[in-house]
Amino acid sequence: MEVPDYHLPSEAIAQVPAEPRDSARLLDALDPAGRLAHRHVRDLPDLTRPGDVVVVNDTRVLPARLLLSKPTGGAAEVLLLEGSGEDWAALVRPGRRLPPGTRLEPRAGGPAVVEVGERLDGGRRRVRLLAPAEEVFTAHGQVALPPYVTTPLADAGRYQTVYARRPGSVAAPTAGLHLTEDLLGRLREQGTKVCTLDLAVGLATFKPIVSERAEDHAMHREHYSVPAATWEACKGATRVIAVGTTTVRALETVGITGRLEGDSDLYIRPGFTFSVVDVMLTNFHMPRSTLLLMIEAFMGRRWRDVYAAALGAGYRFLSFGDAMIASRR
Repeated sequence: MEVPDYHLPSEAIAQVPAEPRDSARLLDALDPAGRLAHRHVRDLPDLTRPGDVVVVNDTRVLPARLLLSKPTGGAAEVLLLEGSGEDWAALVRPGRRLPPGTRLEPRAGGPAVVEVGERLDGGRRRVRLLAPAEEVFTAHGQVALPPYVTTPLADAGRYQTVYARRPGSVAAPTAGLHLTEDLLGRLREQGTKVCTLDLAVGLATFKPIVSERAEDHAMHREHYSVPAATWEACKGATRVIAVGTTTVRALETVGITGRLEGDSDLYIRPGFTFSVVDVMLTNFHMPRSTLLLMIEAFMGRRWRDVYAAALGAGYRFLSFGDAMIASRR
């Protein structure tokens, strides 16, 4: 299967979030005839109706990026992906120069806080925290912005959704960054339910596809939890509107397995049959990504026309960029 690709000019990559949040542009691709409309995220209540259920991912981003030093004084970086207590899986740089047993200390000096362990699949390493995890995050951690964002973020809270709750992700569910408490309130006032779930955004979401064929890509697992009330609301909804691809993955995993909590390695690509989500609100995604494959599975190859129209109209792309809303084909 072909990996979806397109040319993304560097100037189209958003470096800062929209202010206010819901002023981000929204490309409306809901028309079954294919006509597009240019809106803003604040217009979302105009596109929903009583009986709809909007589902958001309320995970909270951990300060999982640790800037440390090797015993020799060279710089090292650890991105904690998943774990508990002292044992974690992480991305470590420079990986080849950090053999198992290497202890890393704060760049400002002090006792070592991480010990690098054996190699795992997907370029990951096992690491051991040498202090309580909460202490490590508080004293040495920072939120890891995507590598294509090169402008420092003035307010770290802008990489959290307004409803972020349980810490567990290393990246934000970025479609939700556009939503405000006022916007959510207006949805509820008109009879649209707003429900939550939790999917811990990790390597499965942001790892690029490097294989020639999409089916050769290996998906990693991400933990999810869907409250029973959310699932019941979805089953009775006129339409289920998922905010973001991580929300889609969690809901469709439950649709397949029937399990409201667990670890999902669901790989949604063309040929997948959606059973839960009817409408998706999502950002514009990186070329050759599993997220773009999900978009193609959801709306077909017309995503190319939509993306071309967005680029032509000056929409901003990726994590801090604008959004689109589309129906399942």
